[in-house]
Amino acid sequence: MIKRGKPTKDGQVKVTFTLPAQEPQGPVSLVGSFNSWEPSAHPLKPRSNGLRSAVVTVPASSTLHFRYLGEGGVWFDDTDADEVRHDGGRLHL
Repeated sequence: MIKRGKPTKDGQVKVTFTLPAQEPQGPVSLVGSFNSWEPSAHPLKPRSNGLRSAVVTVPASSTLHFRYLGEGGVWFDDTDADEVRHDGGRLHL
């Protein structure tokens, strides 16, 4: 699930990326254009409601390119992205 916040006065938007706690199993990181595709920058963290998530703050009206990186180097996409291409998902803010 992807949740977009409302733009702030300074033109930023918080975007929350959420996955179930055990699907897929093992650690998962959110990687993309907003963090120079650095796997350690946004690991999904457990929440009390049984989900795990990562939050990024980006300029409003931008397009994010992203994928998830799971255990063992397995890349996967989020079906909630605005569009999914061979090189990952896209989210238009």
